[in-house]
Amino acid sequence: MESQRYISFLLVILMGFFCSSQAYKFYVGGSDGWVLKPSENYNHWAERNRFQVSDSLFFKHKKGSDSVLVVTKEDYYNCNTEKPIMAMVDGDSIFKFDRSGPFFFISGNPGSCGNGQKLIVVVLAVRDKSPIAKPPMSSQSPKAQPPKAMTPVSPSPVAKTPTVSPSPAMIPVSPSPKSGTPMSSPPMADTPTPDGDTHSELHAPAPAPSSSPAFTSSIDLVFGVSLVVCVVLGSFVGTF
Repeated sequence: MESQRYISFLLVILMGFFCSSQAYKFYVGGSDGWVLKPSENYNHWAERNRFQVSDSLFFKHKKGSDSVLVVTKEDYYNCNTEKPIMAMVDGDSIFKFDRSGPFFFISGNPGSCGNGQKLIVVVLAVRDKSPIAKPPMSSQSPKAQPPKAMTPVSPSPVAKTPTVSPSPAMIPVSPSPKSGTPMSSPPMADTPTPDGDTHSELHAPAPAPSSSPAFTSSIDLVFGVSLVVCVVLGSFVGTF
């Protein structure tokens, strides 16, 4: 079963190759041939057919009575028969296409070209066998990239309301006593460290001042006056 399919496939390929390589012969003008006034215009006839490289044209005409000239495009439109590319004068001429593009044919008889005995054939371009069509670059789908690992987003810290610390209690400052001239403290003299007794005497608390300074002053005054009186009396008694 597999061998039959393989053979059938080869036959199809061979038939296709044979048909594509087969060249065709076209009879110009059909049954009329290459004449002055054909039943169908030659260019109309050429438009109904497809010509490829290696195909050939058959011009049916009598030897010596007419000819076929292959000319340039300029000579074709000017019907110039003096400088043909090729002249076929032997009758029943055959021309084979060896390239693609346009070909220009006119009659070799003077005046026949102007009356319509001329032909333009366009041969199709040669196609590459089994062309491999490359897909356009834009149609190619981009390769799928692996998904990227998502970096976890750490939540932003919630702003905390700052705690208001209680303000310290204000301690009233007692006003400093007014003094006329501020007394500067005397500089401390570098004295040797006293002994234990001296140290105790120095650090002994000072005696408390008298609670009645006015009374003490009165006693001193009386004592002084008495002393003066005694001295005066003594001197007075001494004189007697």
